[in-house]
Amino acid sequence: MNMIGLSQTGNQALIELKGLMKVYGTGQAAMQALRGISLRIDAGEFVAVMGPSGSGKSTCMNILGCLDTATAGTYKFNGIEVEKLTRTQRTKLRRFYLGFVFQGYNLLNRTSALENVELPLIYRGTGAHERRALALQALETVGLKGWESHTPGELSGGQQQRVAIARAIVTKPAVLFADEPTGNLDTARSYEIMDLLSGLNQDQGVTIVMVTHEHDMAAYAKRIVRFLDGLVASDEPNIRER
Repeated sequence: MNMIGLSQTGNQALIELKGLMKVYGTGQAAMQALRGISLRIDAGEFVAVMGPSGSGKSTCMNILGCLDTATAGTYKFNGIEVEKLTRTQRTKLRRFYLGFVFQGYNLLNRTSALENVELPLIYRGTGAHERRALALQALETVGLKGWESHTPGELSGGQQQRVAIARAIVTKPAVLFADEPTGNLDTARSYEIMDLLSGLNQDQGVTIVMVTHEHDMAAYAKRIVRFLDGLVASDEPNIRER
């Protein structure tokens, strides 16, 4: 990693939070979403983040994904203090090292699966030939070989989420953030997507941080972190890992 001076070291945490706080508003209207979160995630982990609505888990994910910034505390990504990066550097970190999968698939409706997957590579400035090859490989990885020319309207919900995952991994990110990735799917499709994410983690070493309300989905993770009232209430290995 060298786009913003990142480099991999042997025992360095991929993600490290210390005393992370986030306050929205000021004065009497101030709302403390995070009250001092400390958390370490190493490369290759699969972490499920759980907690009730308003517990701070989505706020924390937004900060981890460089979509928001903390009010206080530190967020280190491979040893680099993210809050000290410029806006341009944070954009580069997000573009080159982070992948995102959301509950809504966020695909371009009139665009083929292949073109949807190519999109992050266009932002990177990757050439057309390499871009197409990488997108084809990503679609094959998620089990959609032969579906490259189909638009989202021609795909099932599970297939659309597979396209979204292909789009997230096509850049070979250091970490994949998944926010309720099965929230719009039925049970069978949910298990398919979780099997896919678990395979990416176990077979390819993709680090995954996933927010979920569903215990069946969290069971795929190797570790479960529970948030409550802006704090980490528990952080334990998942002994029920599937």
